Amino acid sequence: MSTNLALHKVGHHFRSAEEEFESAKLGTWLFLATEILLFGGLFCAYLVFRSMYPQAFAEASAHLNWKMGALNTLVLITSSFTMAWAVRLSQLGDKKKLILTLAITLICAGIFMVVKYFEYTHKIHEGTLWAGAFTAQGFSDPRVPTFFGLYFLMTGLHGLHVVIGMGLILWLIIKTGKNHFSPEYFTPVEMVGLYWHLVDLIWIFLFPLLYLISGVKL
Repeated sequence: MSTNLALHKVGHHFRSAEEEFESAKLGTWLFLATEILLFGGLFCAYLVFRSMYPQAFAEASAHLNWKMGALNTLVLITSSFTMAWAVRLSQLGDKKKLILTLAITLICAGIFMVVKYFEYTHKIHEGTLWAGAFTAQGFSDPRVPTFFGLYFLMTGLHGLHVVIGMGLILWLIIKTGKNHFSPEYFTPVEMVGLYWHLVDLIWIFLFPLLYLISGVKL
């Protein structure tokens, strides 16, 4: 792998473009490992509380709209495909199609956040929130707010990652328009792609845990 000096200059602390690319990739994977540890702790907390309060989790989960969750799952799977395609197009140097696939990925992320907005506003209207903010009526188990506390914490943190990803994808679109990438230099596209795949993967776990199987006994 060589560098295109007209578009990108290898950092002075690297001996070659290959070394720069591998260093960037290693750094990205280390960052993603910390993200896995972060969400892994939340998944463990979910499992602990769910094993303690199975009835509360079953009752609370029934008030989530699984159709909206399924729609968002489909949207993110689609965005993962277009992001992977974008990485390949950056390697091929196809600027127009690269911008198109990145734009589609960005649109999918936007759709995800719009759906999540409607979900959140509905929960706020119902009062199905966390701890002292919980004002909903008609629930039989007093521990239901524990589920919604985890729901907002996990999906909110994930949503923040989606917003960050949208900013990164928009940055890639701008850089692509300025001919910043080429078959010789596409490192940022691939690194953002790795980040985006992790964001999608985390939702693949969140969707069934929160929307589909909360009533299943452990």
